[in-house]
Amino acid sequence: MRTDVLVTVEELATALADDEPPAVLDVRWALGRTDAHERYLAGHLPGAVYVDLETELAAPPDPAGGRHPLPDVADLEAAARRWGLREGAPVVVYDDLGGTSAARAWWLLRWAGVGEVRLLDGGLDAWTAAGFSLEAGDVAAEPGDLVVRPGALPTVTADEVAAWPGTLLDARAAERYAGLVEPVDPRAGHIPGARSAPTWGNLDGSGRFLPDEALRVRFAALTGPVAVYCGSGVTAAHEIAALAAIGVDAALYPGSWSAWSSDPSRPAATGSTP
Repeated sequence: MRTDVLVTVEELATALADDEPPAVLDVRWALGRTDAHERYLAGHLPGAVYVDLETELAAPPDPAGGRHPLPDVADLEAAARRWGLREGAPVVVYDDLGGTSAARAWWLLRWAGVGEVRLLDGGLDAWTAAGFSLEAGDVAAEPGDLVVRPGALPTVTADEVAAWPGTLLDARAAERYAGLVEPVDPRAGHIPGARSAPTWGNLDGSGRFLPDEALRVRFAALTGPVAVYCGSGVTAAHEIAALAAIGVDAALYPGSWSAWSSDPSRPAATGSTP
């Protein structure tokens, strides 16, 4: 439920004052930007370790796997240990975009078997708005001992998505779903049968997740098993987090539209309906 997925800035500030504080990961990233590490160095939450989404939370891109394939298990474990993650210890992840990139780390760590990992609700903006301080410079964590045990969260393949028996959600912006624009992937449109549910609809105007009741209303029409995709498996993780906050399990299609649209044998639908 919500408290298993999200942590407030006040709760995190209290936890960071404990003798054994949670590990904090800064996962700033945005499509088309390359200055995330510089922004981290300029100011981040106390003790936060920088995580590079492109190189640590994904394998190199390829047509079959999409723009952000799941990382190799050994590579993910080595990265997690560099971040200082320890067996049985809690983790908090955040960004400066409503959790839309940090959710990739949340999902991967949950998938990897980490039992207690939460998103900072509202992220960096909520932290500073509450009057809490930032620190500058790099943080090198004491190496951790986390063992990655993949498969704790479900994934689906392109073939499974093509014949999905329940609800398939497309977490991209509505104009990309409709095929009106396509800034990065080979073809415009969406997977036939998918419903449009843009990730940003999970958030209020301050970048925090909507209240549970509002999320339940948003996803009231779900039927059967739920799967989610986006452009490359990043913002879809945010949708899965929103669903998890209200007790709905959902599978991730990691390749997402970037992999689907790279395969000319896969059909593409356009317009505002499935």
